[in-house]
Amino acid sequence: MEPALIEFKNIKKSFGTNHVLKGINLSITKGLITAIIGKSGTGKSVLLKHIIGLIQPDSGQLLFEGQPIDHISRKKKNALQRDLSYMFQDNALFDFMNIYDNIALPLKEARRQAGQTDISIRDKVDQRMNQLGLEGIQEKFPQQLSGGMKKRVALARALVTNPKIVLFDEPTTGLDPVRKRNVHTMIQEYQEKFGFTAVIVSHDIPEIFDVAQKIAMLDEGLIIFEGTRDELFTSDSDRLNHFIHGRES
Repeated sequence: MEPALIEFKNIKKSFGTNHVLKGINLSITKGLITAIIGKSGTGKSVLLKHIIGLIQPDSGQLLFEGQPIDHISRKKKNALQRDLSYMFQDNALFDFMNIYDNIALPLKEARRQAGQTDISIRDKVDQRMNQLGLEGIQEKFPQQLSGGMKKRVALARALVTNPKIVLFDEPTTGLDPVRKRNVHTMIQEYQEKFGFTAVIVSHDIPEIFDVAQKIAMLDEGLIIFEGTRDELFTSDSDRLNHFIHGRES
């Protein structure tokens, strides 16, 4: 198995008196899809936002390629940020922008930060739109699209920078079973094609087990299981089995 790309070492995070993460230990394996499962309100999205830097831990360490993120050089931190992409639960599309501009936004921001004049944005956006079956809607606006099409647009934007790590925060929220399966299939196919490392926060039990090569369960502020699908179904953890079979039924 590939080495850990990102590691949580006893990460703790509280919001006032609400102790959300109580000592998280977790390894995100390079080149795999890791699913984070657990009951609603257990802090799965909080965990995800630590990776992208939207939230800082109260204590513990977050490691990237074996090095504490706090100790790596600014150049390497900037490179890590460029290699990360995030697909939000609600898609986070801008209603005042057409579909082309929504997808192009990360490229335009990267160009602005680098002081570059042109990085073939049109070609990169067109390529991703064609790959995801979004041809012909460049001039439309998000409110003109179905929920499934919005998910595809959000996925195209997440992949347009050729990221090495993609974080998905409940990417199938609000979709019917058929469209959920389509989104899972898209993520799986593009992860296999481009080889990025994926982390998916999901409530889709048991469907997510057909997508993820690695699964971690967060419960009461701790990771109570981390392993493969086969290890998941042979685990003797009462809390894990109750959650899985309860969700399945």
